[in-house]
Amino acid sequence: MATPTPSPSALQPDANLKWYEGLSRYQWFVLIVATLAWLFDTMDQQFFNLARKPAMIDLLNVAPTDPLVDQYAGYATSIFLTGWAIGGILFGVLGDKIGRARTLVLTVLTYSLCTGLSAFSLGFWDFAFYRFITGLGVGGAFAAGVTLVAEVMPDRSRPKALGTFQAFSALGNMIAAFTTIGLGTLALFSLLQGGVPWRIMFLVGALPALLAVFIMRRLEEPQRWRDMAKARAEGRLAGDPQAQAGSIVDLFSIPRWRHNTLVGLALAFAGVVAVWGIGFFSFDLARNVYRPQLLAYAKSIGLEAEAQTKYVNDWLTIYTGVISAMQNLGAFFGIYSFAVVTTRLGRRGAFALFFLLAIITTMMVFAFLGEVWHIFTLIPLMGFCQLALFGGYAIYFPELFPTRLRSTGVSFCYNVGRLVAAIGPFMLGYLSNNVYGWAGADALRYSGMTMCAFLLIGLATLPFAPETQGQPLPEEEIKLSS
Repeated sequence: MATPTPSPSALQPDANLKWYEGLSRYQWFVLIVATLAWLFDTMDQQFFNLARKPAMIDLLNVAPTDPLVDQYAGYATSIFLTGWAIGGILFGVLGDKIGRARTLVLTVLTYSLCTGLSAFSLGFWDFAFYRFITGLGVGGAFAAGVTLVAEVMPDRSRPKALGTFQAFSALGNMIAAFTTIGLGTLALFSLLQGGVPWRIMFLVGALPALLAVFIMRRLEEPQRWRDMAKARAEGRLAGDPQAQAGSIVDLFSIPRWRHNTLVGLALAFAGVVAVWGIGFFSFDLARNVYRPQLLAYAKSIGLEAEAQTKYVNDWLTIYTGVISAMQNLGAFFGIYSFAVVTTRLGRRGAFALFFLLAIITTMMVFAFLGEVWHIFTLIPLMGFCQLALFGGYAIYFPELFPTRLRSTGVSFCYNVGRLVAAIGPFMLGYLSNNVYGWAGADALRYSGMTMCAFLLIGLATLPFAPETQGQPLPEEEIKLSS
């Protein structure tokens, strides 16, 4: 006898009940803890984006304008994304095998402690190694957190809860941005006592390890996962008594899950390239654009030599922090907007809208960024549209897979998409140095606009994507014990 299927009325939100009303204390606890784990994960990610260029300048011991800076920044980003992808797959499988809660603890410890180690880097290669290991933990946190929330929340609350979960990732990015602004301001007034801002950022990134202790004490595995694990151990999964949890083979050997995996993979690839191969290089673009302006001003007020260089670099640190804050302010509202829009347009309609808007706004930033006021107008628009797609991933990916494959499937789509997307920073660096090298300081502009073509892959995938709005999480049948 199969487990009963919920009636359609059970899946529709009560017209008189908000998504957050009627949740138990434990459901709130899960949402808060998983959200914090992902928030701190994105904070550590953003520290890397903000510290990447100053770290390369120091570790390579070259001038800020040396082409090697952009080249090795691209290499470091690709290495980080590769670790992210590999770790995501490994921890995704673990999430189905040993549980979502245990896996979440392991990922928090990994990404936070190794972020702290990055502060002690002596050269490019040990820095890249620490970033690779950090990427392992960063990659696993998303699948563990999003699967945990999806399975604990009632169906009526799931889309908005996951939208909230993902929206607060932008807050993690903003914490990193304000930390950067603060450090840049302290450095500007020589108050860091010889401390190097980018190294201090990574030390701050080690603090989330304390959250793991809090998680371990109270977090339990979802009932869905416990039921699945028990049924699998007793050979009661209908159709395949030997079915394995966390089986990548099953993702591709069973037609329904193979189709959903390929759809999720293509959607993730397009969005990850947009953000990590283009959007987050707006910090580097800003350094290229505003450095000559700040240098001219420093000369006009009589600064020379080291004082002049320090003034320019400290203000660039502040500028990049503000850019990050504005980008993620837009992202916060964009991610949550996806959760709202998808209730009206469905999953496919919402993705189509935001892929189009991401193309338009990204091209606008790379074409026109030049004045300081653009930081407060163009940058938030790009963040709103690009990062809204990630709200879609949090909502949509858990709806594509059954419980025994949910963490694996979510992580595979999100992180293998990221692994393939690691070509993005390499491509951006190649375009800047080899194709548009003739453009000098504007090479990054043309490269970023060219890279927007990758977003078309997401649009081309949508006709093949299953519409999951208003449906329960998919399950495989479980035979009742006799």
